[in-house]
Amino acid sequence: MASFNEDSLKKKLDDLNMSQQSIQTVSLWLIHHKKHAHTVVNVWYRELISATDSRKLTFMYLANDVIQNSKKKGPEYNKEFGNKLGKVFEHLGGQRLDEKSIRGMNRLLTVWEERNVFDQEKVKLFQKNLNKGGPVLKVKDSSSRKRERKEHSSKKKNESSKKPRRSSESSESSRLRKESEGADTTSPSTPPPSEPPEPEQLIEALQELENAATSDAVVREKIASLPDEVSDVSHLSKLEDLNAARTLSKKVEDAMAMLESYNKRLAEEMEARKMVARMLHDYITFQKDLLAQAEETLEEHRQKHTKVKKVRDELRAHLQNLPDISKLPSIRTGGLAPLPSAGDLFT
Repeated sequence: MASFNEDSLKKKLDDLNMSQQSIQTVSLWLIHHKKHAHTVVNVWYRELISATDSRKLTFMYLANDVIQNSKKKGPEYNKEFGNKLGKVFEHLGGQRLDEKSIRGMNRLLTVWEERNVFDQEKVKLFQKNLNKGGPVLKVKDSSSRKRERKEHSSKKKNESSKKPRRSSESSESSRLRKESEGADTTSPSTPPPSEPPEPEQLIEALQELENAATSDAVVREKIASLPDEVSDVSHLSKLEDLNAARTLSKKVEDAMAMLESYNKRLAEEMEARKMVARMLHDYITFQKDLLAQAEETLEEHRQKHTKVKKVRDELRAHLQNLPDISKLPSIRTGGLAPLPSAGDLFT
């Protein structure tokens, strides 16, 4: 993992763009270095101030992604951004931002108010500072949005209940961008890469799959050994009396109960495997990003090593060209003429 320093942070902020992948990649890197939250926010603030008006919204989306996705790991970023955002919105309110940027930032503030990211008084102050230079661009109020989401979720209840919450949080930047551009945000889309799981969580999820239905050899053997009469209706004509029919009915009921239980376990296993596949995808994506950062840092260090080696070789060559002091005549043995006395200098 590349060590944290301001130069690498500035480079990442310079390369930051409006794409969801770019924002999430930088956000994950910042969350990983949360112990440097104070430095991160200060550098982020300086870069936002000097950024062009068209890039300021991108910096705000990055801040939003870091704040919301770092909540579970600690309050560092929420605290540091909270201390700085007052000045940020004062600066933004004094700029001649385009309508898209203003709409996106107002929507961002509304989301923070809805999710209690910051208290209402602070959000109201942010809104006042942002819109002091002109009319406030209206966005749908909280109750309207909640009502629309409730109506939409009732139609997609089964689908949405299976989606992990973190996926919706990690896609916040994308949704905010769509809303600021007036796009329809209710249409389903493929969830983007979310915050990677901790190694312990991934290991635990993989271990749980070892006890899944497909690994239950006992039940599978029981299902395979079920008699033909429980699944073949042609055996009904061979029943001789009521007792035989009741016996077969009992066998069928037992087989049905076992199969229903096993099918339910299979369905749960399928969902668990989807979740683990998603976790693996997020984890591998994050590790690839860390690997790319490490390779980049390694290349930088190699270049520095080459420069230092070149300076060392030049220094050695220079030292070899200097006269050998040991071969110079010694003053003690009279090899050199004595220095003039003070009297000789002034006469």
